[in-house]
Amino acid sequence: MPVQLICCSHSPLMTTDIEESEQGVQAQFFRELDHCAAALHKFNPDLVVVFGPDHFNGLFYDMMPAFCIGTAAESTKDWHLQPGPLRVPRDLALQCIRYLQGRDFDVALSHAMKVDHGVTIPLYKLTGALARYDVLPIVINCAADPRPSFRRVRNFGAAIGDFLANKDMRITVVGSGGLSHDPPTPRLDMSSPSVVQRLIVRHTPTQEELDAREARVVTAARDLVAGKGPCLPPDEQWDREFLMRFVDGQLESFDAMSDVDIDRVAGFGAHEVRTWVAAASAVQRIGQARPELRYYHLVPEWITGMGIVVGQA
Repeated sequence: MPVQLICCSHSPLMTTDIEESEQGVQAQFFRELDHCAAALHKFNPDLVVVFGPDHFNGLFYDMMPAFCIGTAAESTKDWHLQPGPLRVPRDLALQCIRYLQGRDFDVALSHAMKVDHGVTIPLYKLTGALARYDVLPIVINCAADPRPSFRRVRNFGAAIGDFLANKDMRITVVGSGGLSHDPPTPRLDMSSPSVVQRLIVRHTPTQEELDAREARVVTAARDLVAGKGPCLPPDEQWDREFLMRFVDGQLESFDAMSDVDIDRVAGFGAHEVRTWVAAASAVQRIGQARPELRYYHLVPEWITGMGIVVGQA
């Protein structure tokens, strides 16, 4: 079956005009992302499957699933991204959920999923729109401790791949997240009571609240470039070790990854590499799309080690 893999880092700061710390690095990333977009359009998929995270914009601690599939989805308004509905094939999404239940994955479902920049940035950058292609949105909990283990994520991705392998479709699988980064995302056990309340109770922020939150992230990015806290700098050694094993297809080697070590070395946002592991595991069950590293660079003004890995069969 024709299958395409695109795993790419995202940073909401890439939607801003924040100053470059090294000339040309941002432009190089966007050029490579444009090449991926052209390859996707040429491939002309019948379905785009997006494994993405949420950043307490669509899912909250009032009911935090490890995995959630949307039968319908709409974007949030974070980072001034254009909101709107995704084109989700409802019957296919329900078939996928039922298939997963038969494989002992009691995945959550949403008939009104809200997806934030973790899903919308790759859709806009790779397809040009939220609803240009049929999209199956799959959110993996990467921000809310406790998270699903890497082994569980890998097996979950494989089960998705087994489901898709029986479909007569051209499929693009996207993993959106990572690499090392430590954004100022609030932690439940390190926050004030008012912030804890926001993490637990489902809340649609006003544009003023979004702007204030996003301004804090921009300030944190500029502080990071200047060598100040609170964010850990992205870690090139950690990124390259992950990418080497990832491109070699050593997905089982990530089973032993410790969340404590990720927090300590690679930062709170690096948990998002779960989306890459799930996406690659799915593709391994569909076709022989050997991954290839197309871009890697530290982009401190985006608080992130940015990478792009692609494959096609």
